Amino acid sequence: MEINGKPRLGCMTRMSTFEDNETVTVTPIRTFPVIRDLVTDVSFNYAKAREMPAFAPPVGVAPGEYRMQQVDVERSQEFRKCIECFLCQNVFYVIRDPDENKPAFSGPRFFIRAAELDMHPLDARADRKEQAQQEQGIGYCNITKCCTEVCPEHIKITDNAIIPMKERVVDRRFDPVVRLGRRIFRRDQQLDEPAGAVQTAVAGNASQAGQAAAVGPDGRLPITELTLDRSGAASPFGDDVEFPMPVEDLTYQHPTAPDEH
Repeated sequence: MEINGKPRLGCMTRMSTFEDNETVTVTPIRTFPVIRDLVTDVSFNYAKAREMPAFAPPVGVAPGEYRMQQVDVERSQEFRKCIECFLCQNVFYVIRDPDENKPAFSGPRFFIRAAELDMHPLDARADRKEQAQQEQGIGYCNITKCCTEVCPEHIKITDNAIIPMKERVVDRRFDPVVRLGRRIFRRDQQLDEPAGAVQTAVAGNASQAGQAAAVGPDGRLPITELTLDRSGAASPFGDDVEFPMPVEDLTYQHPTAPDEH
């Protein structure tokens, strides 16, 4: 419910927290349709829960044979404290917006579920990040931490779940060097836009991402050695690639106009 305008658990809100002469106003949570009195229809959340792919056990490992390090257990144990009160769902502005926004968005409660499974060392699914971006709408979250503030279990939803998932999506999808490596070696194509879209990325400083690379008079990209201003990261091209790369090892599609095919 909402008590004096703030989403709270009624059973955990003590009267001693209010002043003696303070008026206490109790209303149903505002995001979901009211059925009666303080009861609201939260079926939206159960529908979203059914859309979430369940834990996928590793191939060749039977139940009872799973082995995990304690540090891996502790990493996602926090998210298991969720009691599904849906107060975090109640404060999220996308769900409060018109109903046509709801199908493309799951909400904080299911972002922590996606993060928990993505961090699980035994989960066999490799597309949790892609689903969070493309189907759950994690990009709509502007990390205002409203969900964290109202969580009665004090789960750090934003810091420990949403931001790490956003970072993983950005690392895979928007890093200019990794993106160029995927396009050259045709790896990880599920993160690319539909076929036919002309895209370019610039290697080097991350602030250059999204800028068009310079092309020569013939309309072709120059073949150059890629350099970075930092070291220590694994090569997105693989350990078997040496620079400068031979021209015959590159896959390049010239951005010709449709009528020139």
